[in-house]
Amino acid sequence: MGNYANSKSKPMSAMSKPKEDCISGYASVNGLKMYYEIHGHGKPLVLIHGGGSTVQTTFGKILPLLAQHYKVIGVELQAHGHTSDRSTDESFQQDAADVVALLEYLEIRKTHFIGFSNGGHTAMQIGISYPALVDKLVLISSFYQRDGTAPGFFDGLQTATLENMPAPLKTAYLQLNNDQKGLQTMFNKDRDRMLRFKDWTDEEIHSIQAPTLVIAGDHDVVTPEHAAKMSRLISNATLMILPGTHGSFIGEACTAEEGSKMPEMTVRIIEEFLNK
Repeated sequence: MGNYANSKSKPMSAMSKPKEDCISGYASVNGLKMYYEIHGHGKPLVLIHGGGSTVQTTFGKILPLLAQHYKVIGVELQAHGHTSDRSTDESFQQDAADVVALLEYLEIRKTHFIGFSNGGHTAMQIGISYPALVDKLVLISSFYQRDGTAPGFFDGLQTATLENMPAPLKTAYLQLNNDQKGLQTMFNKDRDRMLRFKDWTDEEIHSIQAPTLVIAGDHDVVTPEHAAKMSRLISNATLMILPGTHGSFIGEACTAEEGSKMPEMTVRIIEEFLNK
């Protein structure tokens, strides 16, 4: 794809309106053609998806609700969804730098962030490394230590293959990129990023100064006990444990429950937190 790091134009030059009130485009940052989409109006709110996902597979159920009150900016990270890849491994530090570069491109100087799963790790890294950019953080189903996960999580990753990737995520990728090799590469990079995962220190988590809402399900990948520990370390944090599995309470594509009112309820609580 080449190096796009020094290629920058005003945001409107890359935008189109594919449907509804969504404005979408690509920013040339850090060697990526990085995709974003913007919905609604008001105070900016950045959504960072989970591993193997897209804006829509993670946030499709709650994005329209959030866009009623905020200028919602959905991003897609390296090798995910519409965004190109580069010949480097994934890391949460690099993901954070990419999101920050995108926001500079969009001329956004301060914003709320919602991150789910791996996207929560990226949001956490932004809170640690780029505090001036953060208004409030919402960290959903994320952890800062390996032992904060359900038993067997990291053991399972050791032998994980593309066959283990949830079907809705594979389908979503291939609908956007009819490229089986690209899907395999994304899976490998996501898996390897987690296998290389090293704990953040308590001091790093404590350094997050932005008001933070920590959310986890009672049967999540992250344990409720770890979510509570994380919320106590962050200086200005609130904890919410919800009934559900990994992302079910926001309607994530792999765990959404038909007819559930939980995503709507979760959004109302998030909005109350952001509006304080």
